[in-house]
Amino acid sequence: MNIKKIYCTVLILLCCIFQTKAQEVLTIEQAMTIALENNFEIKIAKNNSKINETNVTIGNAGMLPTATANITDSNSITNSTQVRQDGTSTSLDNAKNNSLNYGVSLGWTVFDGMKMFAKLDQLKELQKLGDAELKRTILLKIAQVNSAYYDLVLQQQQLAALDTTIVISNQRLTLAKNRFSIGKASKLEVLNAQVDLNSDQVALLRQKESYANGKILLNQYLARDPKIDFKVTDEVKVDNKLVLADLMDLAQKQNPGLETQIINKRIAELQLKQVKADRYPTLRLTSGYNFSESQSSLGFTSETSSRGLNYGFNASMNIFDGFNQHRNEKVAKLQIENSQIAIEQQSTILNTQLSTAFQTYLTNLELIDLEEDNEAIARQNLEITLDKFKIGTITTLDFRTAQLNYVNAKVRYSNAQYEAKLSEIALKELAGNINF
Repeated sequence: MNIKKIYCTVLILLCCIFQTKAQEVLTIEQAMTIALENNFEIKIAKNNSKINETNVTIGNAGMLPTATANITDSNSITNSTQVRQDGTSTSLDNAKNNSLNYGVSLGWTVFDGMKMFAKLDQLKELQKLGDAELKRTILLKIAQVNSAYYDLVLQQQQLAALDTTIVISNQRLTLAKNRFSIGKASKLEVLNAQVDLNSDQVALLRQKESYANGKILLNQYLARDPKIDFKVTDEVKVDNKLVLADLMDLAQKQNPGLETQIINKRIAELQLKQVKADRYPTLRLTSGYNFSESQSSLGFTSETSSRGLNYGFNASMNIFDGFNQHRNEKVAKLQIENSQIAIEQQSTILNTQLSTAFQTYLTNLELIDLEEDNEAIARQNLEITLDKFKIGTITTLDFRTAQLNYVNAKVRYSNAQYEAKLSEIALKELAGNINF
């Protein structure tokens, strides 16, 4: 039995096991869809974005009038004495007095140096800032889901490799026992074969543990029950056509970190407009309709009442405030300067990260081809070694070495695919262009 037949047998057995357990086959597209719907941090970011959107109103910017209803009821019980100019006096104990005032007042700031318009534009920019933060959160979580998913693919491939190894080790143990029974091998050969089989079984158990823990982690990212069982696809498709110049152009347009800094600069510019608006006068119109009633137990008038409309305006202008206006404008300009520096810094960091990640990406693509060749060579070497071991022309040590070389070659090939996929994900995350 050659290695290909053994590997096919293992795959068939695995398929039977998975079908028996009726495991869900979770694709990467399904995983990303679930994450977008369920992930807690994405939900929080969505709500924060909605809050910023809700705040964008002309009322919040101060453009609309305000109307206020008020009522005041005042009562008193006093001992009072009144002395008139002719010398006569009047006294009353427990004199009751009450006053009732109620009405509606209206106020409207019609001019504030255009501050309200700058405020409205600032609210719109804050909404864009919330959208950028939502995008950043989504990209981060989608990247985490991709990383965890393809880590499971890697773990699954390594499980298959270890299963193949155990099949071969069982075959080796059977051959050793047969050789020992007919006197062509020593008991030591049987014991060595048994020890190696036990070591392979321990490695398989450890790998199953890592695989199970990887499922739990992915379920956490998907915000669902950690006990949900599933199977991932067994193939890693790496996009090998990424171009650094294209990624840099996309990053300048779509990277949420850089986009955030650009929006922060715009917010700082609008803040300066609001500060400068304090140089201009403020005009506020006022109006109202009030009712007033009062009663007195002592005095010339026992009861009065009035009602009517009042209106007017209030104008104010800052003439001197201890140079605070000049100071505030200077601080606002420095904030704009800092925002521009932050944009340049973020752009430099982004290009550096892209260049470094792209170099890693190219190296990993080369490693895929190299490790694929190594796996083919190791498989061919193991097939030859197995045939020679059956006829007793090589030692068990040589056979074990060929077996381990094959397993390690498969693991390295899987790792190369996984690392290349991580590099691809990192590049697309930096470019703000993960497909989901």
